[in-house]
Amino acid sequence: MRLFGMPVEKGRWLLIPLGATVLLCLGTVYSWSIFRKPLEKLLNINATESLLPFTVLLIMFAVLMPITGFYINRFGSRMITAVGGVIMGLGYILSSLDGNLQLLTFTYGAIAGAGVGIVYGVPLAVIAKWFPDKKGLAVGLTVIGFGLSPLITAPLAKSLIDSYGVRQTFVILGITFTLIILAIATVLKTPPPDWKPAGWNPNVAVSGSTSLTNSETILQTPAFYGLWLCYTIGTFSGLAAIGISSPLAQEIIKLDATTAASTVSLFAVFNALGRLFFGWFTDRFSPKLAAIVSFTLVLIASLMMLKAGQGTVATYLVAFALFYFSFGGWLAIAPTTTLILFSAADYAKNYGLVFTAYGAGALGGTLLAGRIRDIFGSYTIFFYPTTALAILGIVLSVFMLKRSFSSSAISQAN
Repeated sequence: MRLFGMPVEKGRWLLIPLGATVLLCLGTVYSWSIFRKPLEKLLNINATESLLPFTVLLIMFAVLMPITGFYINRFGSRMITAVGGVIMGLGYILSSLDGNLQLLTFTYGAIAGAGVGIVYGVPLAVIAKWFPDKKGLAVGLTVIGFGLSPLITAPLAKSLIDSYGVRQTFVILGITFTLIILAIATVLKTPPPDWKPAGWNPNVAVSGSTSLTNSETILQTPAFYGLWLCYTIGTFSGLAAIGISSPLAQEIIKLDATTAASTVSLFAVFNALGRLFFGWFTDRFSPKLAAIVSFTLVLIASLMMLKAGQGTVATYLVAFALFYFSFGGWLAIAPTTTLILFSAADYAKNYGLVFTAYGAGALGGTLLAGRIRDIFGSYTIFFYPTTALAILGIVLSVFMLKRSFSSSAISQAN
């Protein structure tokens, strides 16, 4: 068996950068803070309103992703990737229409968000099946694309907006992303059901495990709810930080717009590194310990930002690097934990259910951040709830994730 003209054990590694490239296109959502100020001026809207398209996109993303997981085997990874890529690109292109906030929320939030949700889980499901022997590493390397996206797309979007305006920028990005995703979709395929890497012999506990695979059974376990709650808290602070990083830097730290956009690109590196580090860390140690480390970083970052003010550039850079690093970590902790706890054969379905936590965190974090800014005139107050939630997350990690591991689950982790 050969893949990309090479022995399959080598050829499968090419699927990782291809999958990461697809996720890089989807991850432009993390550059939304670059669009906010221009859109606030263009549409005459406030901070809460400029976060609305971003929030709706994240919710659509979280809703469609689990639904897609149930149809990958029926329609195939290539077809779903292609359809989702076209829908996402169409959403971007339609966002260029001369309209109001409601139209933008529908085109960018609902349509583009649906496309992101349809595509996102497919590369991860494909990679998970090709790498049963290196689950955490392979998934972590793939999701780097989503987190690393702002490193490329934030300065690109800023340059395009300066040159062509925000509406034309949507058109350029939509066409470009559609073409890239369609091209990669042609080579995304899963291995045969009985395939395994040469020389890899899973122990009896794994191959004969009674690991839980169907959604009804998963929803009856403490493992699911412990992971879901922790994932919600992790995305609550992380997605809010992503949505407010650029305007916060301009309003509180007093950085200019160009410098603020540059910091978003810098933070993207930490987002990507968080996925790689925590993917490895969760595999090497345990989901519980990975969650505790992540929430501890959020706690430190929140306390730092409560002291931030004009000119405290170092405080802002370190704190938001920690926010992005921790958030990126959850995009590796959650899927890796899902692979550890449940059967990889049903990974797309299982992680789809877990991923609904992403939508809950997105809705709560982004709306609260914008609302606090409009009520109190500053984003600083937002870091009180993130402090409290980080402490709650540590407690949940210690108790609920610890209780989640049945003997069969532990045998899979080893």
